[in-house]
Amino acid sequence: MSTLKIAIQKSGRLNEDSIQILKDCGISINNGNDQLKASASNFPLEVLFLRNSDIPQYLIDGVVDAAIVGDNLLVEKGKNIEVAQKLGFSKCKVCVAVPKTFDYKSLKDLDGMRIATSYPNTVTEYFGSHGMTVDIHQIAGSVEIAPNIGLADGIVDIVSSGSTLFKNNLKEVEVILKSEAVLAISPKITLEVKKIIDTLQFRIESVLRARKSKYILMNVPNDKIEAVSKILPVLKSATVMPLAQEGWSSVHTVIDKDTFWEVIDQLKAAGAEGILVCPIEKMVL
Repeated sequence: MSTLKIAIQKSGRLNEDSIQILKDCGISINNGNDQLKASASNFPLEVLFLRNSDIPQYLIDGVVDAAIVGDNLLVEKGKNIEVAQKLGFSKCKVCVAVPKTFDYKSLKDLDGMRIATSYPNTVTEYFGSHGMTVDIHQIAGSVEIAPNIGLADGIVDIVSSGSTLFKNNLKEVEVILKSEAVLAISPKITLEVKKIIDTLQFRIESVLRARKSKYILMNVPNDKIEAVSKILPVLKSATVMPLAQEGWSSVHTVIDKDTFWEVIDQLKAAGAEGILVCPIEKMVL
């Protein structure tokens, strides 16, 4: 029987979130401390814990069948690799930053300047698309220190909260791209492995839908049900069940987490009472 070989980052937050989404998909991974390879006990899957920057080449060569990786890394090293699913976590952006004292007005201010980065291909393409060239200093880590030690005039790096830029007296001036974790697929997978990936992706989609949704139950006067129903962004139609108290019903539905409070305010104004909110573990369509 075929086994899906999937690569994930061997350490860091992307590692933790990747393991978590596999667990949420019902996959038990038997990995001990510092293991570089681990098998699932209840799914035909083997996890390889790899250095993040090496993963695109492993996908290209077919050493692994799939990977959970930041799509910023695919832009840098694996543009022809298929992205099967955006995963919604490890969100960040790749930005241009300069010292706070730099009198920055436009990107043209950096034409011909020295840029420190771990993403030389992304930088070359970005500045080239604006008809510019820059002197790239490729650095594997701690890119933010480069302007402070006179190595570069600016940097291009991943930014999450911006706190690291602030601590190093830098300011973000341009966003090159926005990134998040994705499920990436090797171009060399077999048909048997593709079937396993399809099964895994089905589970992931169910988990992601649940993460984005809340299940709510509320008591509604029967004469207000129509007004309440018009507010609800339901999958098909809300579930309505009569209560023991005459003239009232219990209404059940699913709402989007991102618009949760706005919808709740509208429901209360429309006459809903006793609103109960429940998390959803999986949502299978």
